[in-house]
Amino acid sequence: MSTNLLRQPLRLGLLGLLGLTLPSCAAIAQTSPATATPASGGNPIIKQKYTADPAALVHNGTVYLYAGHDEAPAPQQAYVMHEWLVYSSKDMVSWQEHPSPLNVKAFAWARDDAWASQVVERDGKFYWYAAVEHNSIPGKAIGVAVADNPLGPFKDARGSALITNDMTTDVKIGWDDIDPTVFIEKNGQAYLYWGNSQCYYAKLKPNMTELDGPIQKVTLPNFTEAPWVHKRGDWYYLSYASGFPEKIVYAMSRSIEGPWEYKGILNELAGNSNTNHQAIIDFKGKSYFIYHNGGINTDGGSFRRSVCIDDLYYNKDGTMKRVVMTSEGVKPVK
Repeated sequence: MSTNLLRQPLRLGLLGLLGLTLPSCAAIAQTSPATATPASGGNPIIKQKYTADPAALVHNGTVYLYAGHDEAPAPQQAYVMHEWLVYSSKDMVSWQEHPSPLNVKAFAWARDDAWASQVVERDGKFYWYAAVEHNSIPGKAIGVAVADNPLGPFKDARGSALITNDMTTDVKIGWDDIDPTVFIEKNGQAYLYWGNSQCYYAKLKPNMTELDGPIQKVTLPNFTEAPWVHKRGDWYYLSYASGFPEKIVYAMSRSIEGPWEYKGILNELAGNSNTNHQAIIDFKGKSYFIYHNGGINTDGGSFRRSVCIDDLYYNKDGTMKRVVMTSEGVKPVK
């Protein structure tokens, strides 16, 4: 998730080496998911709750935004995340909150930590890939939940983790199996990408709940976390969080399996947040870059983040223009 990377103590240790400190954060008012209707316009797009690690799904003329929920009370300096949130919009500006469709407790084998996730649709089913802490295998793991509609309710599709930390032993950390993202080719072949410190990918079987072959590694410059795969025309794009504090960079390829050619920075450091996590979508003829910053947390944003949206533009050669982060956000589309 982009709440990922070097995580809690390791992140704080790195900040210490850099001579940086994270200030305490102020509390923010919470509203009921059943009744909250976020104010329209401007970044961050959700102002009633802290939201992080956005992923988006376009389905039947609606954008569904899935996000983690930062819940740590001030002055706690840690990621406290137990559930995921979902919002919907038909114009990219007015966002309606819906009851939380998924909680870590839905995975009986998981202990905690509702980290980055993504929902994809296949054959009328909606599959939610989420990073959590495993309760018996040390380290982070990736689970899959399923529902009949994008708002859920979602339930565990396997009864066990799809990816566990003991499946990727080349990286000796407990959080390298995070930030899942799924892309489905036109021929029906689905791919799961994920990782921290090392980017991995594997094919998925048509049931979307089993791997279809070995786990592969992707070599990318200064890869930290938060891979996101999308396609435009004949080009595949693999964007990801790089360095720390994190910038979003990207690579391009003619094949989803690479080789990938590094293209540089897509999004600079997000204000008041050491992490970043992106989703890229097309909706009603326009392209959008969805990310998080610490825009509504005046006392420090790394553990209390907020989702933002800005326009995304492409050059004639297929490369992406660097995203301009704004406080105004995007204009409504019809």
